[in-house]
Amino acid sequence: MKKRHDCSRSNGELRGRAERQLAETAPGNANEADHKLVHELQVHQIELEMQNEALREARMTAEQALQRYAELFDFAPVAYFTLSSDGGVKQTNFNGERMLGMERSKISGRHFANIVASEYRTSFQRFLEQVFTNPGAQHCEIVLEPGGHPCWVAVEAIADSDRRTCLAAMVDISERKRDEQELQLAATVYLAIDEAIMVADTNDLIIAINPAFTKLNGYSAAEAIGQTTALLKSSRHDEAFFNAMWTQLNTTGQWQGEIWNRRKNGGEYLARLSISTVFDGNGREIRRVAMSSDITEQRRAEELIHQQANIDPLTDLPNRRMFLDRLQRAINKSHREHQKLAVMFMDLDHFKDINDTLGHDVGDRLLRETTQRLMSCIRETDTLARPGGDEFTLIMSELHELNSIDRVAQAMLRTMTAPFQLKNERCYVSVSIGIALYPDDAGTLEDLLKKADQAMYVAKSKGRSQFCYFTPAMQDAAEIRLRLTNDLRHAITDNQFWVAYQPIVDLATGEIKKAEALVRWQHPTRGLISPAEFIPIAEDSGLITEIGSWVFHQVANQVANWRINHHALFQISINKSPAQFHNNSDKMADWFEHLARLGLPGGCIAVEITEGLLLENSSIVSDKLMAFKNAGMQTSLDDFGTGYSSLSYLKKYHIDFLKIDQAFVSNLVAHSTDMALCEAIIVMAHVLGMKVIAEGVETEEQRDLLLKAGCDYGQGYLFSKPVRAEEFEKLFQTGEFDNAASV
Repeated sequence: MKKRHDCSRSNGELRGRAERQLAETAPGNANEADHKLVHELQVHQIELEMQNEALREARMTAEQALQRYAELFDFAPVAYFTLSSDGGVKQTNFNGERMLGMERSKISGRHFANIVASEYRTSFQRFLEQVFTNPGAQHCEIVLEPGGHPCWVAVEAIADSDRRTCLAAMVDISERKRDEQELQLAATVYLAIDEAIMVADTNDLIIAINPAFTKLNGYSAAEAIGQTTALLKSSRHDEAFFNAMWTQLNTTGQWQGEIWNRRKNGGEYLARLSISTVFDGNGREIRRVAMSSDITEQRRAEELIHQQANIDPLTDLPNRRMFLDRLQRAINKSHREHQKLAVMFMDLDHFKDINDTLGHDVGDRLLRETTQRLMSCIRETDTLARPGGDEFTLIMSELHELNSIDRVAQAMLRTMTAPFQLKNERCYVSVSIGIALYPDDAGTLEDLLKKADQAMYVAKSKGRSQFCYFTPAMQDAAEIRLRLTNDLRHAITDNQFWVAYQPIVDLATGEIKKAEALVRWQHPTRGLISPAEFIPIAEDSGLITEIGSWVFHQVANQVANWRINHHALFQISINKSPAQFHNNSDKMADWFEHLARLGLPGGCIAVEITEGLLLENSSIVSDKLMAFKNAGMQTSLDDFGTGYSSLSYLKKYHIDFLKIDQAFVSNLVAHSTDMALCEAIIVMAHVLGMKVIAEGVETEEQRDLLLKAGCDYGQGYLFSKPVRAEEFEKLFQTGEFDNAASV
């Protein structure tokens, strides 16, 4: 009823307006009543025109409103999507276009679920069902993957009145999600991190701690919060330490370093501490965050590693690694300050004898006591080191006068002259010292060490227990030695060696039943090189084993020939160096196998050794000598009487031949001291079951005196110089002896 009433009233208003307009435009007419029908038609026409105008205005208003809505929709600050109930996209705006990264024309008609990340599609479908089922707006958060790039969005959607479509507003919340994840991660790290975290306000009051703080320091959150940051302060740092810390904190906002802290139980530990200041948007301090960890055990381990890497465990002196580091630093400093420095190389004399005879524990005690003695001789600024073995080195830097080098070296020599009381034994050990100066002798670390080492060897060669400065002549000798070493490596392959043989004559019969083999080196440019020059080099370089093996094979082949053609029991002596005895690569089994292949007994070879080898009292030496003895080889002791002669060694090692050194034979005359010594040696040897060979026999008088004294064999230029095998065979044929000079 109300609707019809409103409609009739509206029609009445419209008719009134039409009547008024007609009255204003139509002329007066007395017979107007006669034309009532025309009037009605005119009024109705005006009403229709008014209605049409109203409709045009309403349509224009509607179009304008629709245009404004479209603009608001298109340019809205959020992404809008009109979705059908099955999820199809009907419409989207520019932000939706930008969000999905594709043109709107390509978006319309697609199923929105295909743009949703696969793990969220089920959730989105449920959300869409709720939108079309429940009244009001619905909310969810999902991940879209437009173009394969994930994007978090918050969705708010509401269905239209006919429940056919819905309007969904979407906002990119990726940054917020990342912030939430970072906050969650920070919270997780804060709670789970092994480092102790403490947060303090600007008044230095603790406002938060993490579980690791409690575990490290023993304070619960209730006990720590509200306390000052001095809660962990130990007594190990002075005020200057903390003043420097606060100065840096207030200046830079950060501090990091190592600090000793005290736990709740009173125990102290070394911590690595990092403090950072938190500022607000206006740059004002609002918080300080301290992170710390216990590094006490780490530091102990580092110190132990440093100790093991840089300190000699026996003497507590710097080892080779630290010595080289300190020497390089000293050289650099001397270079900057235009100062001199000295390096001393020290080697203990006869240490090996003591170490092998009395045992390594005694040797270790000797090294420790030597360290104490040497330390008492040096300056506080000097560095004494033990690179290894029985070697010591000394760095003397900041030398204002070179006389101090002599004073220190002489003090070391003096202190080492006193006997060492070791294991109920009084031992005497001296030291040989080589000295090189920087920059006078060398400009680099390597050269400085090399030249100090050369000087030390010269000191040893001069009789030990003295010091020697490097000289250019030593360098020349070292270079010659180096060249010889290199040449020596090619001598065997280039057939530069040959063997000379010197007869050992039976003094009673004049027969030649024995010979000594002597290696010779025919250098391609230097000619014949003396064994006294190249044998020590071969020993030091390790080539002596290879050379010795070559000599043995040559001698074995030769003795096989001479046994067949001249004397069935012929024997050749081979000198065996102490270095060969100590070298494990020297395989005696090869010798024995080679003799077996030739069908020769061990007795065809005699091994010549020196007294010094027996004094070593080494199990290696004794085992090898016993192996020779078991193989049937005889042993000859060379240069007897010139060294540390000991009857116990002769008995222990079952020596077969004693060779009287030519020092006793060269001046041999009747009734002389040398004659008495020779007679004593001969008698003693015969009593012990040994034969005697006299070396260096050059005159018939010497031969006759030795024969009268009971000497068994003679060797020397009276009979023959050392000669090649071809010349030696002439001695078998003629029995004549060449008294020419030695080769």
